[in-house]
Amino acid sequence: MRYYEPNMNLLEKIKSIFPARMKATAEQPQPVSAVDEPGTTPRKEKKTDRFTLVSWAVTVLLVIGLLGGTLYYKSTLPPTVVTVAAATEEATAGGTSPVSQAGSGGEGTGFLPTIFRKLQVKTNIPERPRYEPELYRVVRGDSMYRIAELFKVKSETILYVNDELDDNPHSLRPGMELQIPPEDGLYYEWSEGDTFETVAKKFFAEPEDIINFPGNQIDLTDPKIEPGATVFIPGGSRELRNWAADLQTASRGADTGTGGANAANVCGGGPVGSGLGWPADDHTLSGNAYGPGHLGIDISAPEGSNVYAAGTGVVTMAAGGWNYGYGNVVQIDHGNGYVTVYAHLSTIFVTQCQTVGQGSAIGLSGNTGNSFGAHLHFEIRVGGSNINPYDIVQ
Repeated sequence: MRYYEPNMNLLEKIKSIFPARMKATAEQPQPVSAVDEPGTTPRKEKKTDRFTLVSWAVTVLLVIGLLGGTLYYKSTLPPTVVTVAAATEEATAGGTSPVSQAGSGGEGTGFLPTIFRKLQVKTNIPERPRYEPELYRVVRGDSMYRIAELFKVKSETILYVNDELDDNPHSLRPGMELQIPPEDGLYYEWSEGDTFETVAKKFFAEPEDIINFPGNQIDLTDPKIEPGATVFIPGGSRELRNWAADLQTASRGADTGTGGANAANVCGGGPVGSGLGWPADDHTLSGNAYGPGHLGIDISAPEGSNVYAAGTGVVTMAAGGWNYGYGNVVQIDHGNGYVTVYAHLSTIFVTQCQTVGQGSAIGLSGNTGNSFGAHLHFEIRVGGSNINPYDIVQ
């Protein structure tokens, strides 16, 4: 008993120190069932939920502020221009502004790149190479020169591959459908016994160009073409029909541009010209320029406008009708080796063997013969061969 007595005294002392607390605990009522009581939410829990929402809102605002500040800081950094040597000329030619990038090194280095480009309303789609012919429908006002410029080929290329033109650019008519090759050249139907070398030689081309052209779909490991297959000859050409050679004219006499040394003196001679001038009021071209298949220039000349003699000479032809597509045509021999031709006239003022002076009105412009709209077809020949009139008069 003596062993437990001190312990009992210690417990009594502790109880005496906290009398109120121990009493409150002893008098605390027993819990009562709250089945029939209305449900309530403790006020402390409401405070806890509101605090959580406010904390999250503040956190989100802080994150947004930090990100916004970072982006604003990066946008104020001076850009560093990156120059790409291989693409500088191409970018400049295309009208695009240089590309600048921040963070590529030096001042303003960072992890967010900044690229400055010129604002464009439309997207530029790179032009892809074309290997097949394209169909083009001729519209009113077209010319061989305009169509050739549109497709970046030569006008003679269009003549090579469209038989309905009959090697004459004046054969164009509205509604006509033309095959336009992907590049300069012509199509050829492969025959039995043909080789790449013989075909290339025939059309003044290179055998390697025929084999390597993707549109021909030739197996490079075993290059061969079956007879009857149509093959494109890149850079190929052929002789075009010279319609000017079919035009029958009289000769002025010996040593002139129309007949040569042995020509008969049909018109009995006449004055000799000393120079050539422009034959119309308008100094612009209406369509076809000089080239193979078109041995003159088409000068803008509305229906009924004056056509003038380019130089002094003798009229060796003044004839109406078709005249191999020239229509109503006048030819003047200037006696110095030069001959000028004026075609598609609506009216002719002169007669054969008549003497004319430079600048004399010889007729009115029109749309006769193989013509596509009123204009003046003008040719210059030297020693019987056509030359580019633009090299002589402008």
